[in-house]
Amino acid sequence: MTSHDEAAARIRELTEELTQHAHLYYVLDQSTISDYDYDKLFRELQELERTHPQFRAPDSPTQRVGGAPVDYLEKADHPVPMLSLDNAFDEDGVRDFDTRVKRFLGLQGEQLPYVVETKLDGLAVELIYRQRVLQVGASRGDGRTGEDVTHNLRTVPTIPLGLHGHGDHVEGEIVIRGEVLIPLADFSALNRRREAEGEATFKNPRNTAAGAVRQLDPRLAAERSLKFFAHSSADPGALPFASHSAFLDALPDWGFRVAPGWERCQGVVEVLRQLRRIARLRDDLPHEIDGAVIKVDDIDLQQRLGETTRAPRWALAYKYPPPQRTTRVDRILVQVGRTGALTPVADLEPITVGGVTVSRASLHNQDELTRKDVRVGDSVIVQRAGDVIPEVVRVVPERRPTGTEPFVLPEACPVCGAPADREEDEAVLRCTNGLSCPAQLREAIRHFASRNAMDIEGMGKKLCNQLVDRSLVRDVAGIYDLRFDDVVILERMADKSAQNLMEAIDSSRRQPLHRLLVGLGIRHVGEQGARVLADHAGSLEALRAIVTEELEAIEDVGPVVAASVRAFFGGERNRILLDRLVAAELRTTAEPRAIRATSPALTGKNFVLTGTLPSMTRAEAKATITTRGGKVTGSVSSKTDYLVAGEAAGSKLTKARELGIEVLDEDGLRRLLEEV
Repeated sequence: MTSHDEAAARIRELTEELTQHAHLYYVLDQSTISDYDYDKLFRELQELERTHPQFRAPDSPTQRVGGAPVDYLEKADHPVPMLSLDNAFDEDGVRDFDTRVKRFLGLQGEQLPYVVETKLDGLAVELIYRQRVLQVGASRGDGRTGEDVTHNLRTVPTIPLGLHGHGDHVEGEIVIRGEVLIPLADFSALNRRREAEGEATFKNPRNTAAGAVRQLDPRLAAERSLKFFAHSSADPGALPFASHSAFLDALPDWGFRVAPGWERCQGVVEVLRQLRRIARLRDDLPHEIDGAVIKVDDIDLQQRLGETTRAPRWALAYKYPPPQRTTRVDRILVQVGRTGALTPVADLEPITVGGVTVSRASLHNQDELTRKDVRVGDSVIVQRAGDVIPEVVRVVPERRPTGTEPFVLPEACPVCGAPADREEDEAVLRCTNGLSCPAQLREAIRHFASRNAMDIEGMGKKLCNQLVDRSLVRDVAGIYDLRFDDVVILERMADKSAQNLMEAIDSSRRQPLHRLLVGLGIRHVGEQGARVLADHAGSLEALRAIVTEELEAIEDVGPVVAASVRAFFGGERNRILLDRLVAAELRTTAEPRAIRATSPALTGKNFVLTGTLPSMTRAEAKATITTRGGKVTGSVSSKTDYLVAGEAAGSKLTKARELGIEVLDEDGLRRLLEEV
């Protein structure tokens, strides 16, 4: 029988040995023990801790195993705000940054030392260690408050649970920041496994990593091959380092991985040289990056420079243009959308672009197709617009095969055979068969159930296709006629998933009027227009009775929208549909205005959204702005008050600067929302 003293000593010994092996393997890429021997030691530690739990250390290697799920994610305040970074998109922007730094410091003419690091495209997180033990792991959130995701971050093997044995300067509280991501090779392997198991594949590594970190069940996070790379401290001045480069050198000794390829550069000329080098190596990196980060190396100079309300003055993010690849157009398909729009889509020889396999790209409409002159067999250059949506940039004419023909959209719907028509002043050709066209019906149901409309969780593309193909749903009102026995027999449905779907359908009955209007898909009526109509009328019954003249008198509802609304409510088929929705006991009143308290800072202001925000989707940002009294439009003009810009902002940002329009990042938007 093992004595208490012997057990405690052996637990300490195993904890230290296994921690050292994990550090060598995950941080230094060195393996000094076989998997079999490691697992044998691990099981011994597990058994000792089971029989002597009082001796288990909080940073024991056994604590990486996913524990019980949490009920919801708690909020976690950041000790020091996690600020954004100012951006540069060309070398002139980098030179301007160098000039600003030296002017602020009064060091014109000197060659300042900088550090250039790759800007990893992952989820920003913060790790708080107290007395060398990991206490809290939090997502960035709004920069001031994030979500407590400690339960998931504990499963990441490159996050040390304790800093003992790795350095002499780790006392009190230390806050390490970095990125959680999935390396490209692991992401590909993950998708291959999911495909083999008949599960849907993930779209891109960043969103997959972000979703894993925010899971309630840590066992799911542990399956995602997450890695953490440290890049900074919340308070560099509190650590005993004179430079950021010395801090980066120390991190591996503490148990952290640092993204490879960082470089200390003397002066802006060397900085630019390193940026060009990263650009050349970008395609061969084992993980996605969305740029590089330039930091003043000297910690004292960082302290002198300080920060603005949104960003440190001593750091800059340099953004590379979207990666491009050349591939071949195998065929051009025609898809039919919810409104009957016939959209040409290039079916491509699969190619990896920015870590994501791209096999299709929209060609938008006949005019765009003709302008780019994309033909079957063409070699084309493809990129992911905003690093997200695949698009064909241009054809490579010198590689065009002989005998190719321009592609012309058909005169009839390829799904139902009805005539296709192009309205005056429109670039889009549309099927004229309405919801009698199965393709339009499928998309109409998906749209009705989507997150920004009735938000029926579980009603995705495959389920909607089955419902239409089996004639279980013939219009959106038919969703509320579904019964458990109808859906439980469908493909990939079981009792639990069928019950969840029925509950989601029932829950959607309580959505406010503007959500219903969005779901109905009235031409020219988006989310903002739906809110305006719902606010004005107050109820579906009142809206159905409004005449065209009254509609046109509503602010932000012009003649085109008014005519479209009246045409929708005047149609016999739509009248029957609305009667059925009312009979299904859907909520038909607007959201109370008291719930959507307006803000004087936003009321009557015009906003444009562009790029990808750190923690809000565009839909969430738009809803937040409109509920506080602002308006969101699609294009920048002299009437725009604010441009809210995220990553990969593009031409809208350029135009806003030319017009002198105030540009906000997500932090700036949140501060504006908080104004009373």
